Amino acid sequence: MNWRSNICKISFFILISFSLSFFFTGIYFCVFNMCYFIEWEVLMLNSSNVVMTFLFDWMSLMFMGLVLFISSMVIFYSNDYMEGDVFIVRFILLVIMFVMSMMLLIISPNMISILLGWDGLGLISYLLVIYYQNFKSYSAGMLTVLSNRLGDVAFLVSISWMLNFGSWNYIFYVDLFSELLEAKMIAFLMMVAAMTKSAQIPFSSWLPAAMAAPTPVSSLVHSSTLVTAGVYLMIRFNALIMNTGFSSYLLLIGGMTMFMSGLGANFEFDLKKIIALSTLSQLGLMMSILSMGYYNLAFFHLLTHALFKALLFMCAGVMIHNLMDCQDIRGMGSLINYLPLTSACFCVSNLALCGMPFLAGFYSKDLILEVSCFSSVNLLSFFFFFFSTGLTACYTARLIYFTMISPVNLPSSNSISDESWNMLKGMLGMVFMGVFGGSMISWIIFPTPYMICLPFFLKTLALSVTLVGALMGYTLTLISYNENSLTMNWLLLTFFAGSMWFMPYISTRGVSPTFLNLGSGLIKSFDQGWCEFFGGQGLFRFFRQNSVMIQLFQLNLVKIYLLSFLIFLLII
Repeated sequence: MNWRSNICKISFFILISFSLSFFFTGIYFCVFNMCYFIEWEVLMLNSSNVVMTFLFDWMSLMFMGLVLFISSMVIFYSNDYMEGDVFIVRFILLVIMFVMSMMLLIISPNMISILLGWDGLGLISYLLVIYYQNFKSYSAGMLTVLSNRLGDVAFLVSISWMLNFGSWNYIFYVDLFSELLEAKMIAFLMMVAAMTKSAQIPFSSWLPAAMAAPTPVSSLVHSSTLVTAGVYLMIRFNALIMNTGFSSYLLLIGGMTMFMSGLGANFEFDLKKIIALSTLSQLGLMMSILSMGYYNLAFFHLLTHALFKALLFMCAGVMIHNLMDCQDIRGMGSLINYLPLTSACFCVSNLALCGMPFLAGFYSKDLILEVSCFSSVNLLSFFFFFFSTGLTACYTARLIYFTMISPVNLPSSNSISDESWNMLKGMLGMVFMGVFGGSMISWIIFPTPYMICLPFFLKTLALSVTLVGALMGYTLTLISYNENSLTMNWLLLTFFAGSMWFMPYISTRGVSPTFLNLGSGLIKSFDQGWCEFFGGQGLFRFFRQNSVMIQLFQLNLVKIYLLSFLIFLLII
């Protein structure tokens, strides 16, 4: 038990020290506009050298610092959350390997080394999703890993296309060659890879399914690492995406993802899935603003979102831990009376998600919405931006009502308390960044503030839709799904919106039967049909028949001997 506790503390101190050093180095690089491109010659054999390249600029260093900070808090939090687990050492080692894969992806300007980190994220995320070894976890893990493999294939094909450029250091070619066919193919393939990793439409179904993982994993993986890898890749390839004309498609896909996930979260009752859908909505927002050319705003929102979303998952984990693994928000209620400190952290992170003024989410989200008003986007994109913001406030208000304000729906035998000090310390470290992180990062990234001059209506539109959305969310909680007044059309709409536009069904039952039936036909016709007839079984039958005939000549019968002698004489 002592060793298991020690590995959490040792990992925490190592990660937090690296986090602070990277973050402050990133600030230094940002202030002095520095960038280090380091080449390490791993091997030289007969004039062929294998070189590993690393890119250290303010963006990679600050992102690494933030990822390491969140992972250190999550590991400290796991000391209590995974206390009863026999294999906690294996769990911590998996989390550390996951973080190392992310580090490799962040600092690599080379496609091959990015692929190592990219595949490391996919493999270890699969191992973490199936950590609780049951059928549901296995199904979720397979959906996760197979969806991500599609992106890996696109990544591998783009590497093969880059052979024509003479090097895999994409950082040299991103701003050039945008008119070439190879550049357009690479831009398209990288966009597909980023869409699978960041769960954009039509690859969105794996993200809510991946909630089968332990909550500390959800806090790390679905806030700042796995799902943000695609967005980070698009930030690096932003110039290529903008120059090749794929940005308009990415804008539409990001807007649809934002709208679909925001709508689905309003009809969901699983606590972790609601938070997963809110992550999906924010990823859609990042992809949308990225496709308009504002990659620095997308990166800013990436950092602030990671802070409050990790905190939101941690608070959800404490609630689930105290409620004996109950994740249904209808089974909660009045938790503010039993878990006051956790409830305060939960409300702070939810308000930051909505864009409450002067919390972390406000500085990035409000800036993105104002820039979208200022830009030349069409009415559909404008609708996606602001309606999805209203939907965010709507499901947040609904979530707060069901968990904090509604009457008590808990079993009478539950013993609930805020006594897990390691979990609380991890959460309080995140609360500080959730409140002050947005302003601090904005002062560093934007030393000269954005001055966006808009009419009063547009300037207050973001705040207005948030307030209207929160009111609608409270109204939704008053609707009973058992009332006779609900028509079949309403129920069908609820099912359609709540099932992410049938995407989980399309991704599984919509794709699998065709190929399973084709495979079944092929195995019956070829493997168990003609191949057997002319292969194993056919050869066996041929040799058996011939061996029976040959054996007749070996029985030493006088009649056969004389007959064979007579035939021999006739032939002569």
